[in-house]
Amino acid sequence: MKESTEKAKIASGIVVSSRVRLARNCVDYPFPPRLSIDGAIKVVDSFKSAVIDSKNALVKKLSFIDFSKMPPLERASLVEKHLVSKDFALKREFTGLILSKDETISLMINEEDHLRIQSILEGLQISKCWQCCNLVDNIIEENIQYAYSDELGYLTSCPTNVGTGMRVSIMVHLPALTMLGYLQNVIDTVNKIGITVRGLYGEGSDFIGNLYQISNQVSLGQPEEEIITKMEVIAQRIIEQEELAREKLKESATQLEDRLFRSLGIFSNARILSSNECMKLLSDVRLGVELSIIKSINMEIINELIVVTQPANLQMHYKSILTPSERDIKRAELIREKLGGIKNV
Repeated sequence: MKESTEKAKIASGIVVSSRVRLARNCVDYPFPPRLSIDGAIKVVDSFKSAVIDSKNALVKKLSFIDFSKMPPLERASLVEKHLVSKDFALKREFTGLILSKDETISLMINEEDHLRIQSILEGLQISKCWQCCNLVDNIIEENIQYAYSDELGYLTSCPTNVGTGMRVSIMVHLPALTMLGYLQNVIDTVNKIGITVRGLYGEGSDFIGNLYQISNQVSLGQPEEEIITKMEVIAQRIIEQEELAREKLKESATQLEDRLFRSLGIFSNARILSSNECMKLLSDVRLGVELSIIKSINMEIINELIVVTQPANLQMHYKSILTPSERDIKRAELIREKLGGIKNV
């Protein structure tokens, strides 16, 4: 029982979050690339009504936001929380966002498709994310007819989303595989089976803080349950590989502890920290917490710091527009506040 509990704890640390996203389009309007201004307004109103006017109990947890009126900083903070995409945040007009109070469900209206339904949860909870998305999807489909082909499935702006319209992804923390130089082998292996590995903020983003997004590439011809099962199996394989790599690191225990505590020392005492340096140090500290080498910090604080130290959320926290150098100072200040009074052993 103790061994099982420890494995669950390690797996929870390795998989930071799970996310399921569904792409949908209304049959009555051209897809967003060809959508007129009048059509875009009607699409927002249609999906808003389909969700908010529903009598389903879930709807009580959801609120509509006129995303076109949201200030740029708030938009950027939602990107950093992975609640909206970068492309969606850049759109200035005729967009809507439906968001749950706990921020586990978000619906982007007029992104690349008319609708993107998303659920994001901590840890390895792919099936639960799918259940949340499916429930919202069913609520909407009671009032809106989707663009659908009996032969192809759900029709989308991008061919890779045709079929189920489903994208499943997990955010994983893989410091040991990265340190030992094994990560490229993992990437090459999953690429061969239709799985892609991206940076912290998805396509085109850098690999920072040893955090990686792993997701399916296509959804055509694959039932939802098959995609879910495939991603769950891949997640378990990656967890196993990272665990083995961590055991390898432990063979040089003193060197490992020295690295982790040096990072903790800088992380908790620095007066200036850039975003990239912060994420590198945070990765080491997180590894120390996951391996119970660093026992003075809990994972909730680590997960909070991953988000709140990002540029937009840092400025949201301090309710002020900050220059890059001011952000670096405030970032270090905030970390010292959050970790105030910790002991290194």
